[in-house]
Amino acid sequence: MAMRKSGLSRRDFVRDAGGLLIGFSLVDTAVVPRLFAQAGGGPLAAPSPKRLDAWLRIGSDGGVRVFTGKLEIGMGVDTALTQIVAEELDLAPGRVTLVLGDTGSTTDQGGVGGSTSISLGSRPLRNVAATARAALVQLASRRLGVPVDQLQVADGIVSAKNDPTKRVSYGELASAGLDDAAGDVLKVSGAGFALNVEGTAKTKDPKTYTVVGTSLPRVDMAPKILGQFEYITDVRVPGMLHGRVVRPAGVGATFVSLDDTEARKIAGYVKTVVEKDFVGVVAETEWAAIKASKAITVTWTAPVQAFPEQKDLYAHMRSAAPKATRETAKVGDVAATIARGAKKIDARYDVPFQSHATMGPGCAVADVHMDGVTTVWSGGQKPHALQKGFAQLLGVPANMVRVVWMQDAGSYGRPGFEDAAADAVLLSKAAGKPVRVQWMRADMTAWGTKGPACVFDLSASLDAAGNVSAVQFTSRAFSGGEIMYLPDTAGNYLGAQLTGVKNTSGVDEFAEWGGAAPPYTFPNLLAVAHVVPGFHDVASPLRSTHLRDPEGPATSFAVESFIDELAAAAGVDPLELRLKHIDEPRAKNALTVAAEKFGWDKRVSPKRNATGDVVTGRGIALGTRNGTYVGTIAEVQVNRKTGEVKITRLVCSHDCGLIINPDALKSTIAANLVQSLGRTTKEEVLFDRSNVTSVDWSTYRVARASDVPPVVDIVLINRPDLPPGGAGEPSSRPTAAAIANAVFDATGARVRKIPLTPENVKAALATA
Repeated sequence: MAMRKSGLSRRDFVRDAGGLLIGFSLVDTAVVPRLFAQAGGGPLAAPSPKRLDAWLRIGSDGGVRVFTGKLEIGMGVDTALTQIVAEELDLAPGRVTLVLGDTGSTTDQGGVGGSTSISLGSRPLRNVAATARAALVQLASRRLGVPVDQLQVADGIVSAKNDPTKRVSYGELASAGLDDAAGDVLKVSGAGFALNVEGTAKTKDPKTYTVVGTSLPRVDMAPKILGQFEYITDVRVPGMLHGRVVRPAGVGATFVSLDDTEARKIAGYVKTVVEKDFVGVVAETEWAAIKASKAITVTWTAPVQAFPEQKDLYAHMRSAAPKATRETAKVGDVAATIARGAKKIDARYDVPFQSHATMGPGCAVADVHMDGVTTVWSGGQKPHALQKGFAQLLGVPANMVRVVWMQDAGSYGRPGFEDAAADAVLLSKAAGKPVRVQWMRADMTAWGTKGPACVFDLSASLDAAGNVSAVQFTSRAFSGGEIMYLPDTAGNYLGAQLTGVKNTSGVDEFAEWGGAAPPYTFPNLLAVAHVVPGFHDVASPLRSTHLRDPEGPATSFAVESFIDELAAAAGVDPLELRLKHIDEPRAKNALTVAAEKFGWDKRVSPKRNATGDVVTGRGIALGTRNGTYVGTIAEVQVNRKTGEVKITRLVCSHDCGLIINPDALKSTIAANLVQSLGRTTKEEVLFDRSNVTSVDWSTYRVARASDVPPVVDIVLINRPDLPPGGAGEPSSRPTAAAIANAVFDATGARVRKIPLTPENVKAALATA
């Protein structure tokens, strides 16, 4: 199984390590999940977060294993958490190994989401490590006969300050036993993402850090580059079969009949599974499962025409009666102020459904034991929620299900990994054996969940002096929680819905001014957000859920584009207008730092002297998210004849508080910039009245290497006086607006529709 290594495999670690901080064997179920799955076993006891040994264990060699409900999904979180623990323990980072997201051995920290892995997930680990260090030093004091205040620690060796010969290692202390320290010594507060524990020991002063704040190489990079890393696709369980699911003919289509005569002729075919509208095949090999899924003939009822024509999507969203409404800001009398304003500005912005488009389709392995513990291997971001959801799906207590997280292709929300795992659970239950399900590309892009489409209508007025006197903001969006991002109920999964389980866990999630976009202040402001009803209750390929910062990039695109429009109407520099109407000093600083790095020259957009087919421009945008502040500036070339937009430079300033690992943070930001520029210029889910027609990389386009700008400047703003904040999503927010504002600066044409394809750009140019 995949485990973050520092030169030792799991087998080597088990062989070489002897003593522990705690009183039971090192060879527990976290180390041998394959055998555990094969055995079935009795109910699982959830690790108690009160216990030190539920978080941290020390071997006789001085190596430390850390157990966390957080995961590594591609951004170096495991490296940062390693640094935090190593810092508090005064231990070399290479001696720290993480066990991630195994419900059988880690506490429930909510998994990964909301850019909280470091901001929230690091707090209990920091406190646990400090508590463990204090306990070890206290034990060393008794063993060496030296007062605690006269001891020092370096790389896991405790020694007397005035007599280095008096020394003892963490490993020796652990071998002697620390059972008292391993008990219920921690004070627990919060739950899930907000879970925290505190001991009696103080954590270090950030001024003394020597590991945190350094660019430690990512611990997972070498094994990935060398082909040694174990992904979810590498999981093999004795007796394992392979499964494939046959999807309905379209939304609302129901099962009528099946003929699997030809499938039965395929070598390795095992059985066909039908449960209401869920249809699948199980075979001895993956290729046999693929062939069998294509060989069976399924008759479905005609799908319903649940979706509008693609061209009518945004009109439908603006005309549909909302299922929920929220007023998020109200200051002054907006209607009256706009009515008497010297100049009025109106704009509409449209953002489509987008796919998660993971580079690899989802995969999972399930070994269902109805009379014992079921084990599921999955790359889903919230394994403890999956444990509850699969238990409900099987009708068993949660402690009879174990979810072992394994890294999949990298995910940013709910891309379909959870649905692939549910497929595996259903097929394993039917087959009575472990079943591996590997989704295909079309499963992911056509049937995977989607990021919500959003539309925005904004109006504003300028007074006689050219000041912004009023702004009205209205959003209409499909909910990012139509499919609940916390997959802890059976109706959450595509396969389960096809078996007749209803989705009852959805929530309304709004595209909000000041929440999903910067909170600009104006003397008169009205902001209202609506949620548009979903198209179909059961197994809709256009069901929406969390895709990286669900409504954030779309809402920031609308707000930051409109701020630019106001600056142009007022005849002022776009940066100047932003600084005038944003109150947060850190937000202002992020904009200023980005402008300084770019070499921003103060002037009004658009350029007035652009000539020729290819013109250049620059655009700025602000991103704010949960205490993180981002300033992004894009420089573009626009071919006015073809409509092609080429991003030539991106500058991004980033303030997320204390920086744990500068290089890893820069890589995360760079990846966000590339992903979000792809969402800005390429990505749009295509559909007809009954199906999603984006089924591959030709019909769902993403950014390629040639789309990456030749210059990307990232400026980190470190604030060691503040706790670390979120860095996974914030820099995704301002990219679209920065690029669109740059296109306006270059051409005078305002593109208000994502993606900025040549067709959409040419349409904007024609009406400029």
